[in-house]
Amino acid sequence: MDEINLLWHQLTDSETIIRSGLFVITCIVFAENGLFFAFFLPGDYLLFLTGVFGGTGVLKEPLTTILLSIFLAAVLGSLLGYLVGRFFGKSLQRRPDSLFFKKKHLDSTREFFEKYGFMALVISRFLPVVRTFTPILAGISHMTWYSFILLNIVGGAMWVGILVAGGYYMGQYFPWIINYVQYIIIFFLGITTFTLIKGYLKLRK
Repeated sequence: MDEINLLWHQLTDSETIIRSGLFVITCIVFAENGLFFAFFLPGDYLLFLTGVFGGTGVLKEPLTTILLSIFLAAVLGSLLGYLVGRFFGKSLQRRPDSLFFKKKHLDSTREFFEKYGFMALVISRFLPVVRTFTPILAGISHMTWYSFILLNIVGGAMWVGILVAGGYYMGQYFPWIINYVQYIIIFFLGITTFTLIKGYLKLRK
């Protein structure tokens, strides 16, 4: 049990992930964007804090390397989700609930997808959980390859560019911000929680 708790902490603690290096960060981003059982992994605040740690010099890679690595991880992760939905969508929809899969996430994402259409792929980049399931639903609905790839690239570029670059320059100009990592995480978690509760209540209504 202690080993499981330690693994869970390592997978969900952004500071631990970032200090593990850029390769680990990209693996987490890839999984969170495309694997339905990885929806719980950190997303928005992981990107922002990666930028902060890059700007303060904790991460040694230049900004362009950080941006490109995370962008590719996000785009390829979503592409994997799309392929899973396109080729295994029916079996996924029949899958029973488990610790790492909740059908309600698929249902709430479907409503979001129906509301915003193709642009859901761009907007959902900034919404946890929905971000993981939107490319899967795009595959299930057999969105054309051209439309998916275009919107996937646009959404990924906006998500990574805004959060990572924003965090990077915050770290450069306000290096003391690294001492308040926990408050940054709480801020993003507050936004995430509010978004999820609002979406859940709307879905129930």
